[in-house]
Amino acid sequence: MDEDARECWSEERIAVEGCERCPDLVDSRSQIVNGAGPTDADLLFVGEAPGETEDKQGEPFVGRSGDVLDDGLRDVGLSRRDVRITNCVRCRPPDNRDPTATERTNCRGYLDREIAAVDPELVVTLGKVPAETLLEQSVAVTNRAGDVFELAVGDSRWKLLVCVHPAATLYDPSQRDAFETALQAAAEYAGDGGQSTLGDW
Repeated sequence: MDEDARECWSEERIAVEGCERCPDLVDSRSQIVNGAGPTDADLLFVGEAPGETEDKQGEPFVGRSGDVLDDGLRDVGLSRRDVRITNCVRCRPPDNRDPTATERTNCRGYLDREIAAVDPELVVTLGKVPAETLLEQSVAVTNRAGDVFELAVGDSRWKLLVCVHPAATLYDPSQRDAFETALQAAAEYAGDGGQSTLGDW
């Protein structure tokens, strides 16, 4: 993380304040939307970027997709209080467009610091953008949902599980099975303390 980004980061709160690295996002946002949930959570969910509702309320995944995620967590014996949820980009893009590669790069240092600070048993990416951002490769999320990869952040390594974005299940109900299966795998993994519930891991 460069010096400008470091000045915006509060390690004690795992939060970003006052960042102005992306002019379009600064103009679009009402506020910076930081991660929410325990700072020592076993599961860290990573989404794409705040939408309109998240921008207004200042918390990730509180819109319709948040309702789907909450329901999915409950179905596997978890609640929002048990997990940490954050995004690749912390400011709402104009018209809810996808964050650009530059915007994701500008925010990547904050995300890496949050992952390191939380030190979860498992990182769960919700959708294509966070999976490709963290893994730095193309990911066919529908086909790879439930698969586990190694995530490298500096010299540290974490397990990363790919999951369908909750909103995808609203537009394409056929993706619900993949979403639910991935969440179940994540819950079992965290509950087992990172043991061999996910294939060779």
